Amino acid sequence: MTVVELEPDALDHLGSLVATHAPNHRIVLISDDHVAPLYADRAAASFQRSIDILTVPAGEVHKTRETWARLTDAMLERACGRDTTIVALGGGVVGDLAGFVAATYMRGIPVVQVPTTLLAMIDAALGGKTGVDTPAGKNLVGAFHPPPLVVIDPRVLRTLPVPELRAGLAEAIKHGVIADAAYFARTLTDLPILMTSGEPADEAMQALIEGSIRIKTTVVASDARERGRRKILNFGHTIGHAVEAATDYAVRHGEAVAIGMMVEARLAELAGVAACGVTEQIGAAIDAAGLPSTPPTDIHPSDLVARTHSDKKTRGGAVEYALPRSVGMMAGEETGWGIPLADEFVLSALSR
Repeated sequence: MTVVELEPDALDHLGSLVATHAPNHRIVLISDDHVAPLYADRAAASFQRSIDILTVPAGEVHKTRETWARLTDAMLERACGRDTTIVALGGGVVGDLAGFVAATYMRGIPVVQVPTTLLAMIDAALGGKTGVDTPAGKNLVGAFHPPPLVVIDPRVLRTLPVPELRAGLAEAIKHGVIADAAYFARTLTDLPILMTSGEPADEAMQALIEGSIRIKTTVVASDARERGRRKILNFGHTIGHAVEAATDYAVRHGEAVAIGMMVEARLAELAGVAACGVTEQIGAAIDAAGLPSTPPTDIHPSDLVARTHSDKKTRGGAVEYALPRSVGMMAGEETGWGIPLADEFVLSALSR
């Protein structure tokens, strides 16, 4: 079971938290070259002993098997044994990558997730999914490897660039759509506050993070291996992953998910799955968060549809979509929470 510690300035207590929930002889902290200069020394100081720090280049394009190999080789060179805990300090890329290193190094060692982006705090660091990207698609090589501990310090968001903050809000909007209409409404109301600074923003952000953690962990607890209800978390991701791949990850994950939610909500309405007006409701939240709602104009719809077939959600040659019935409720329970749609139908919807 994963313990989630959410507390302002929790980074200063990271060492004692790891000692309680994931104690080991060696600690290897993995971060990237954007986050490490800001927080690696502070995190390391909390252990009050020597730890190893490994840094990778920032960005989705570096979440590869080659980077995984360099990290595992570096740990082997340092003679890290099975008595090692990995601490992943960074956004979703670092969390996925370091988690996959932990899942595979000497057949599995603990990883503690310390997310530093909003998206990672409310999504990527939770649930135990780890992996790397390949030329064929995103997260196609990976493993389920739940962390014993997730440490969330919301104050690190003060150094997060605004575009990254907006990208994280896409996942919060998604959580409201898939499971909680009241949370969706509160997020929409709080969006102007969340984009400012000061005590009201801190309080609103704390509430947003707590709400998303509750939704995500509840869904994951009901289906740890994504064989059923956990599939609803994929809303916006089938088209979203295709957008990311088509742009060589120039579009941020949260931005791509926002685009994916709009397309997939429209698909739900056109397929008669969703109530009329769902797309408009979701679009209002996406617009208020300053997120994109349509794919880049230089991507042909047929390219996006083709790329969906490299996604993990393809079954029997058909691509399955997680589609909303209304805000707060997903469709597809009778089909295992995945709804297959023909390429021609999706292409037609995208072409509109």
